[in-house]
Amino acid sequence: MTEERPKDEERDGPVPEDGSAAAATREHDMDATTGERERGARIADETSGTTPQGDTSGQPNEGDAHPGTTGTGQDPEAASGGGAPTALKERDEDWEELTKRYRASEASIDFSTQLGAVATQDEAELLTINMGPHHPATHGVLRLLTTLEGEVVRDVKPIIGYLHTGIEKTAEDKAYWKAIPVVERMDYLAYYFNAQAYCGAVEDLLDLDVPKRAQYLRVIHLELNRIMSHLVWLGTTALDIGAMSILWYAFRERETILDLFEYSSGQRMHTRFIQIGGVADDIPAGWADKLLRFVEEMPRRLDQYEAMLSKNEIFLQRMKDTGAVSAEKLQEWGVTGPLLRAAGVPWDLRKATPYSSYDDFDFKIPVGTTGDNYDRYAVRIGEMRESVKIIHQAIEGLPEGPVMTGDRKVALPPRHELATSMEALIHHFKLVTEGMRVPEGESYYPIEGPRGELGCFVRSDGSSKPARVHMRDPSFINLQAYGDMVRGGYIADMIATLACIDPLLGGIDR
Repeated sequence: MTEERPKDEERDGPVPEDGSAAAATREHDMDATTGERERGARIADETSGTTPQGDTSGQPNEGDAHPGTTGTGQDPEAASGGGAPTALKERDEDWEELTKRYRASEASIDFSTQLGAVATQDEAELLTINMGPHHPATHGVLRLLTTLEGEVVRDVKPIIGYLHTGIEKTAEDKAYWKAIPVVERMDYLAYYFNAQAYCGAVEDLLDLDVPKRAQYLRVIHLELNRIMSHLVWLGTTALDIGAMSILWYAFRERETILDLFEYSSGQRMHTRFIQIGGVADDIPAGWADKLLRFVEEMPRRLDQYEAMLSKNEIFLQRMKDTGAVSAEKLQEWGVTGPLLRAAGVPWDLRKATPYSSYDDFDFKIPVGTTGDNYDRYAVRIGEMRESVKIIHQAIEGLPEGPVMTGDRKVALPPRHELATSMEALIHHFKLVTEGMRVPEGESYYPIEGPRGELGCFVRSDGSSKPARVHMRDPSFINLQAYGDMVRGGYIADMIATLACIDPLLGGIDR
């Protein structure tokens, strides 16, 4: 019979015939383990006899010898077994000296030299951070250099320029009527307003009379655009403070408005519907009925928005008494639009200096009382209600007549004349290739945009291209007051306040 092998031998492999080698290996391993254990204990005893008690962070490594010590950090007398109290005293002195040097270098740091910081040596707890540049929470590519004391905002510096497109200079290199699509793309939520301001300035230089029907059609599309812009503001602002559902409801009505734009102009955004001298075309059949159905439904939708938000406890706590600035301070900054009206100033260019037949319509100017974020929300809701009233009056009282000026030096001839009239063909060819000639002069045309006073300055040198085009974009002006709105408040309120300003970085950087 074969002898049964022990289990440990099965695990370790075959047992040699001569067991002396295995026994010698086991004895060697035991001696090595005992030696390592004795060596570790000896090092621990030596270290405990020479290392000061307390915090040892930052102490020198082995080999970083101090004067009067060995390479292991021990005093020679201590290493030989004597003089331990003397070595301990010297080591304490070394640690005290090292601590003094470290604290002195730390106190010499000047925090005020850091970018954007307002801290001094007495305010070393201030922290300067970057919020951005990022898109979702800032309504555009915006960077906020923020100085915090805990959760309290002590200073903020908006930094812009990340979306710069050079649109104004691009417009100066195009014929007057070819610059309209470029201008529309500055404030990309207010393209009808951009076109109205630019075309209005050029029409002043040309001394053109826009037909009444075209003026009414402009008003209808401008107010639809105002509602659409405010709906985007409402949905994104609610999303910024944690209310997601309202975004989908607001965009439901926005889609209806974009469908109306597509039906009347062929495009959902950047429609080029407003032209120098009038509008591109008359409204198609059936468009007025679709518009009336929308204006009849929109007030009920606004009631639903208010039912969801105006009594929501979280929404009220985030909006009320946050970001408030006095009317006097806002006027010093040049702030206009819903921000100024929320502070109690009833300034609206549609009433103050009517344009495009706005004086034909009956509407009110919503105003607030305290000028906080909740008043800004309430004013915009009120403006959408008033815009619905204006649209209803304009479509019900829409006059008959042409939608484009009859001046053939400005307007393209009707297409049906090109096949029968040589003069019409020549005018069409000259306008398309060379553009219209605008008399020398300057004009500034301000209108009431969704964010405030949107004005366009145009200077003509008598050629077919504008010598200078400059936009007074309300987002750029209104952003100046952001520091006054958030300074002294909590960082949690910064995003809600920024959203209530409703800045569009495409208009700011342009």
